Amino acid sequence: MKKIIISLVSFTLVNSLAFTMQASDSTRQIGLPLISQVNQGNSYITFPTDIGNIEPLWFEGNLIPNFYLRQSKNSRLMGVFTPQVILRMFREESSPVYSPSYIPQFTLYYSLNEKRNLKNISVFSRIAHHSNGQEGNFFLDNGEINTKSGDFYTNYFEGGIIKTNFNKTLNAYQIFKSSLETHPQSLSSAELSGVYSMVRWHNAFSIFKLSNENIDCKQRPADISLKGEVIWMFGELNNWESASNTRLNLNITFYYHPKFLEDIGLFINYYHGSDYYNMHFNHQLDVLRFGFMTEKLRF
Repeated sequence: MKKIIISLVSFTLVNSLAFTMQASDSTRQIGLPLISQVNQGNSYITFPTDIGNIEPLWFEGNLIPNFYLRQSKNSRLMGVFTPQVILRMFREESSPVYSPSYIPQFTLYYSLNEKRNLKNISVFSRIAHHSNGQEGNFFLDNGEINTKSGDFYTNYFEGGIIKTNFNKTLNAYQIFKSSLETHPQSLSSAELSGVYSMVRWHNAFSIFKLSNENIDCKQRPADISLKGEVIWMFGELNNWESASNTRLNLNITFYYHPKFLEDIGLFINYYHGSDYYNMHFNHQLDVLRFGFMTEKLRF
């Protein structure tokens, strides 16, 4: 199934990037709010039906409220403060929530286009903190990583470019991002050295299919969307070879918004790679998940 999903995303990416259209519909103009919303990510909650090697969970929740700072609606410069929180409720006695991931971040976006139009190229820079709010020892007495109460923290910077386009034939937005993420060793837990990638290259593609019924709505959810992201982890890491495929993280999400739901829709997600949940980073995940997600595009 993994090969089928990878092939599907690769085919969509190549064809979508190769295809560009000219259009003049002012309702399709692409601005920084849309670009930032896609890049910041979406809030979701999973069902207790994970398929794969993740720990048994009742749910995983990702909360991403965004606070926008800008001078005007058409401003080329915009800041976004996001106090992101990821938490997991484990299927254990008392259903504990061990050490949520706290990822407050500030992102600055700048549009290289003077006016909003159907195509846009933007750059962004981000400063973020990732921790779990614990103060226990990083390692247990037996040498294993203390995933329940070990102290985890890292600060990182990310910068990159975002290219957007509206495909009039498909009635869909297409967004491509490439960025580099760096974690200075002096701003991270000393124990992460050699076991946690401090430099990561992100490449992501998103396509949002809209219906003709909500063309003039100021707030409209995408009917269907497909997101794919590939992350390559550089640096000294668990004695892995520099070209080892274990350095590859793959994240694919398909979203569908039924008409009878207001602001939320259903999603299916496949993730392969290092766990992103703070002290669980050393666990290699290969998991298929389902749940609810917000996918509302605001203009």
